[in-house]
Amino acid sequence: GKAMCTFHAKGAVGIILDVHSGELLSMVSLPDFDPNNPGKASDDARFNRATLGDYEMGSTFKSFTMAMAMQYGTAKMHSSFDATEPLHVASFVIHDDEPKHRWLTVPEIYAYSSNIGAARMALAVGTKRQKAFLEKLGMMQPVDIAFPARSTPLYPSDWKDINTVTSAYGHGISVNLVQLAHAYSIFATDGELAPITLLKSDGLAAGHPVIKPQTAAQVRHMLEMVTQPGGTAPRAQISGYRVAGKTGTAHKLENHVYTNKYVASFVGFAPVSNPRLIVAVMIDEPQSKSYYGGDVAAPVGSSVTGAALRMLGVPTDAPVDNVVLPADDAVVREET
Repeated sequence: GKAMCTFHAKGAVGIILDVHSGELLSMVSLPDFDPNNPGKASDDARFNRATLGDYEMGSTFKSFTMAMAMQYGTAKMHSSFDATEPLHVASFVIHDDEPKHRWLTVPEIYAYSSNIGAARMALAVGTKRQKAFLEKLGMMQPVDIAFPARSTPLYPSDWKDINTVTSAYGHGISVNLVQLAHAYSIFATDGELAPITLLKSDGLAAGHPVIKPQTAAQVRHMLEMVTQPGGTAPRAQISGYRVAGKTGTAHKLENHVYTNKYVASFVGFAPVSNPRLIVAVMIDEPQSKSYYGGDVAAPVGSSVTGAALRMLGVPTDAPVDNVVLPADDAVVREET
């Protein structure tokens, strides 16, 4: 709520998911209303952005692109992809906001949040396998949770090369924040996607494998680098804990046209040494000089995750003085 007011945003969503049990510990959608007096609630306040709001999540989807490329064997950590110039697909031109004009390794594509690199990785995987991977992640159907109001993801019925390219960096496919947080559990575990629940659970959630443990570890390492100085989310760091995560910034689509309104997001987990919580934050239409996920959503993720970890008594895995925030001009901005 504080971030929503600070950035004069239209709305905000926060999710906390327990990796061990699959419990959805917290789900907040703002603006909200007093359930004791629902008659005075506006339509916007009644709208649950967490399970009904489908949004293009931007660069948070690059984690899935990295994972599927390594899972299918079309890329390895040391592989390089051509980002020397913009990529032309049909009548569209894919570019990077801060082009490097050279070939980029997989970690560099991730660190620089290169749209061109992610697009080329997705094209190497191919449309059929990309769709199969996203389906396995639960991105092509309503989230499997006992909640009556659930959205159906939005994606092209006729999936072409351009859709393969844009989906690689989180455009052209819209999901809700619960789906995004759930899908990130493959990186917080050994590559398994476990069921999630709104009910109290005493046991470990049994999931099904989506990626190999080695692939999960490789992406997890890159996700942790994102939260370090030089990445897009240094403001997601938490004192005493190692944090992994990815930011996203996406133009909003209205009446089939992209606008200069944005969705800023962050999804991550901690502690990295033994992940316990996945936290996802989305700020809808932040009105400020900076609208990037790293500036708008990541600090909220840090605050919420840190408080929840301490509340649960989760052991620390880093020094209490581990937080090192870079100067603003040293922060990498994700592509939009």
